[in-house]
Amino acid sequence: MTGPAGNISPAGSTSLAGKEGKEGKKRKTDKAGRVGRVGRVGRVDSALAESLLVVDGLDVTFTTGGAAVHAVRDVSFTLDAGRCLALVGESGSGKSVTARTLVGLTGENAVLGARRLRFAGEDLAAFTEARWRAVRGRRIGLVLQDALVSLDPLRTVGAEIAEVLRTHRVVPRAEIDARMLKLLDDVGVPEPARRARQYPHELSGGLRQRALIASAIAAGPALVLADEPTTALDVTVQAQVLDLLRQHKIDGAALLLISHDLAVVGGLADDIAVMYAGHIVEHGPAEQILGDPRHPYTRALLDAVPVTHTKGTRLAPAASRGPLPGPAGCPYADRCPRADDRCRERLPARAVPAGAHHRHDVLCWHPFEALSVEVLSVEVLAAEVLAAEVLAAEVPPARALSAGAPSFGAPSPGPATDTTATAEDWANTSGTEGAAATSGTAGAAGVVPTAALGAAVASPRPAAPGDATGVGIPPRPRVGAAATGEALLEVEGVSRRFRSPDGTWRDAVRDVSLRLHAGETLGVVGESGSGKTTVARIVLGQLEPDTGTVHFAGQPWSGLRERARRARRRRIQAIYQDPLGSFDPRYRVERIIGEAVAIGGVPGDADPARASAPRGAARRARVVELLDQVGLPADVLRRRPLELSGGQRQRVAIARALAPGPDLIVCDEPVSALDVSIQAQILDLLAGLQHDLGVALLFISHDLGVIHHASDRIIVMKDGQVVETGDVTTVFARPAHAYTRQLLAAVPRPVGGRAAPPGPADAGPAPGAAPAAGSLSVVSR
Repeated sequence: MTGPAGNISPAGSTSLAGKEGKEGKKRKTDKAGRVGRVGRVGRVDSALAESLLVVDGLDVTFTTGGAAVHAVRDVSFTLDAGRCLALVGESGSGKSVTARTLVGLTGENAVLGARRLRFAGEDLAAFTEARWRAVRGRRIGLVLQDALVSLDPLRTVGAEIAEVLRTHRVVPRAEIDARMLKLLDDVGVPEPARRARQYPHELSGGLRQRALIASAIAAGPALVLADEPTTALDVTVQAQVLDLLRQHKIDGAALLLISHDLAVVGGLADDIAVMYAGHIVEHGPAEQILGDPRHPYTRALLDAVPVTHTKGTRLAPAASRGPLPGPAGCPYADRCPRADDRCRERLPARAVPAGAHHRHDVLCWHPFEALSVEVLSVEVLAAEVLAAEVLAAEVPPARALSAGAPSFGAPSPGPATDTTATAEDWANTSGTEGAAATSGTAGAAGVVPTAALGAAVASPRPAAPGDATGVGIPPRPRVGAAATGEALLEVEGVSRRFRSPDGTWRDAVRDVSLRLHAGETLGVVGESGSGKTTVARIVLGQLEPDTGTVHFAGQPWSGLRERARRARRRRIQAIYQDPLGSFDPRYRVERIIGEAVAIGGVPGDADPARASAPRGAARRARVVELLDQVGLPADVLRRRPLELSGGQRQRVAIARALAPGPDLIVCDEPVSALDVSIQAQILDLLAGLQHDLGVALLFISHDLGVIHHASDRIIVMKDGQVVETGDVTTVFARPAHAYTRQLLAAVPRPVGGRAAPPGPADAGPAPGAAPAAGSLSVVSR
């Protein structure tokens, strides 16, 4: 392999990467043609050599500044046409490096080694850069997570897709435009003719990702490498994209899927390989990996997913570290509760559990025993429990307000129904959610009793500090304005229009109203383009509404000059989806947080000068305190954003938001780009900080599991309007608006290893039926 992939020898040797077309020095290997220690989990059998894709003993090492990072270690798998293999694992596990190696894009500083690396009978190790250019896009398609980086900012998205069709001569030149528009329509892009004329920066994150997927599948490749293809998408668009990828697989294409969304994985994958620190630690059929996980790390991944019965509990395990493993030991040993000295010394040989229905490989000295009952199917997945168990859960009776009563959060022109639960109603709900979690949901198609799901899902979470229950985070205190019933944030009837490139006007937000109390979390959910981020920018004072008003802490916030807001601006902060885009890449962490400390001061400092504008040692001490508050060591002070992991960058973003001592934090997709284990840590962190500090959160997300776990109340937006609002449990259990039911029905719900279409139990109330009991209001449009 040459060029950006580095050089790879087909057997017996691996050469150092260098400039394109130049060979480096050979590196010695053992008699089996292996580089380093190989031959553990999933070594490819010679009988499987005719598979479309054969990866046998892949090793990838990066060399930077004299240091070597072994990113992929002895990875082996096969993939046949018409099947999907999913690679799952946390950031840095080697998933993306594995995928990029298969298209010759590993990087110039990569050293590669493999026993075999073949695609459609061709030796990938022998590919020249010219051959890679002919294969990429035409025979192997690649979908990356960050569409804004992948798409050319100087070309329209239509031109981007058309280039693939033209370069690979997929259709006659006269049919290119029609085919391009059809592809955009297939991936769920609304108004494809208008969107095709727009540039990537003019599209929402979801629309950009859809355009990138259209470009990747335009030439009908035999193999599609999808690296987090649905991360930036809302559930309805996600369902469209998954259907498209599923159809691509049905038509005979092979799919290598990389995702931290276990619902997506379970609904599409035939087989799953779980990666940790470059190793495949567990590999087998999706039903067994998700229904009967054997490796402790696989169980930890499943345990980190927010589901119905985890609301109010910690998702991440307690932060405890054992002795570090040796160079040849299991890399998970310091985090594993089952590890012993043997684990820290060396890895085991491949283990195939007795009684497994299919091949199920586990790289562990102490795997969990196989279930004595029939292997559970992938109903163990969080999305299945969330979409089916929550929808069928019992909710308390509530009082319906008389016709014409004010509807909280409902725009005034449309008729609305408000069913607000009283304190007595909530008293009657004690234990409702817990009961559903322990007994399962009777009558919900495809759902097994939760008590039977095993330790991967039903195990208790570590307690929060001071939590006597031992299972979760203490309830959030109602402080400040919430204690008196006053709203911290009041948004009344705001609207905002934008001019489109063709000169027409588009309503981004129409007559939106909401209220938020201190110490409360209000979730905002809706598909891409529904107006969620526009509402956030109006709340932050970055945009002025065309109509309507915003009040913060009882005083006007909108309609003011920035000079009039400046003194209060520190009380409203934001956490964005991509902290890397909001940090100055030249600054170190100390300066990034220090600038916010300079605005907020040092709480409790007796010296007014240091309290209002800390400098030197006082500022540094406050920065270290904030880092400790978000779980980061002081040694990150000297690092720049690019030297941090995604989870670390998001923690720095949270520390920066906390520095001025805000009353309200606007969280715009704060965990959507994170893998499930890091997502769990950030959600736990936000919940703990909210409990300790009483800060209010306006939490925007397209992930319904995250919204349900993190929010007290929720508003559902569509086409710039609020269509439903209420208590989050009630809205999820008894959605009254057709669009809310559509969102919940679109959540991937794996049944028997496949995503089943919504059944009758998921349909919700019939159109025109009375609203369900609970705390919600519905706006008819």
